[in-house]
Amino acid sequence: MAVLRSINPYDPSRIINYPQLSDMSLAIRLGRSFSTFTNYRHSSFVERAMLMHKVAALLRERSREFAEVITREMGKPLTEASAEVKKCAWVCEYYADNAARFLEDKVVETEAEESRVIFEPLGPILAIMPWNFPFWQVFRFAAPALMAGNTVLLKHASNVQGCAATIEEIFIEAGFEEGVFQNLAVGSDRIAGIIANEYIKAITLTGSEQAGLAVASEAGRHLKKCVLELGGNNAFVVLNDANRELTLNLAIPARMLNGGQSCIAAKRFILESWIAEDFIPLLVSKVESLVIGDPMEEGTQVGPLVSIKQAKEVEEQVKRSVEMGAKLLLGGERDGAFFQPTILSEVVSGMPVFDEEVFGPVFAVMEASSPEHALELSNKSKFGLGMQVFTASEGSAELFIRGAEEGAVFVNAMVKSDPRLPFGGTKKSGYGRELSEEGIKEFVNIKTIWID
Repeated sequence: MAVLRSINPYDPSRIINYPQLSDMSLAIRLGRSFSTFTNYRHSSFVERAMLMHKVAALLRERSREFAEVITREMGKPLTEASAEVKKCAWVCEYYADNAARFLEDKVVETEAEESRVIFEPLGPILAIMPWNFPFWQVFRFAAPALMAGNTVLLKHASNVQGCAATIEEIFIEAGFEEGVFQNLAVGSDRIAGIIANEYIKAITLTGSEQAGLAVASEAGRHLKKCVLELGGNNAFVVLNDANRELTLNLAIPARMLNGGQSCIAAKRFILESWIAEDFIPLLVSKVESLVIGDPMEEGTQVGPLVSIKQAKEVEEQVKRSVEMGAKLLLGGERDGAFFQPTILSEVVSGMPVFDEEVFGPVFAVMEASSPEHALELSNKSKFGLGMQVFTASEGSAELFIRGAEEGAVFVNAMVKSDPRLPFGGTKKSGYGRELSEEGIKEFVNIKTIWID
């Protein structure tokens, strides 16, 4: 029987195999999702909200237990994993409290006796999710989708099947009917067939640019809507008039959260010339002081990357960039799945650490001659997920707010996702939006009603 393998990145000898669903079992789950939807869609917002609040309560009450599952499977420090679980509770509560308002009928004045817009669920939605935030990525989609009246089928990353199974158990324990949220323990080679299935009405994917291309192609072939949240190469811009203490304190979490394995992590540090001389040595000092070790230990700030393969990929990107002229100021060494926090200066366009998404703890530092030059460097990317700019000037802030080719611009703050605000990107970072009112309306039928 084919299996999906979970390997603990801190201790690779700890391996758990999860059996894949047979074709028959997969077909049963797909059919159950649709048959359950025919009843679930008629449940009230009050009923759904009650269940969603129970999910949130479970997440908060057992956050340590669930965090340990995350840390064992993908290696992030336990403190970060606990924060991830609690954020999932927040998004459940947010949609439980706001879904009815977001999806209430909208009256529109026309020459008709009555005209309005109503919002109805689509049906079973396939969610293809990544390993880097194995709880958050799932809940930020599932909470609005379920509150809208859809049912959900999760195809999670193969290496976090413990997380996938746990999430399904949480929804069932909270009282959701068995077919409302189901985990599909299958490999990526079976995704195309699932997308083609008549029961699947739409698809959402968080993942790489390559995965997005493959899923969008399959969805297009079958005329099914999809939302894509793909890679990012976010800029962290520091202008000469920035608050240096604030900027330095945020630079570390902006890059190092999740070991740098985040689509919205700051990856390119663009410093205006006057501030660069002071900023760089202070950044080196702060990064040097980070505690690296066992992610299960409370004091650990940097754990291993998700796998040896991932660490080798980051190592190769750094090596090629140094060969092309980048200056290695700190780190650059790999030990198994661990990769040292690394700072490179004199980075220019054409280097892997400038052009590519580096999914690891690497600071790519470059200088800009002016705010306009900094904006030009920020936009010189095939991605457009988000960026942050630090400045005391309203004019400079407005320059980036209006000029940055991104899905989000954060001024004097680090880029983050928030249930109250739409999340998504431009260019190769994908399309569609998650979270907020915009996110819940991605997977509903926006139906026009005209009565005379």
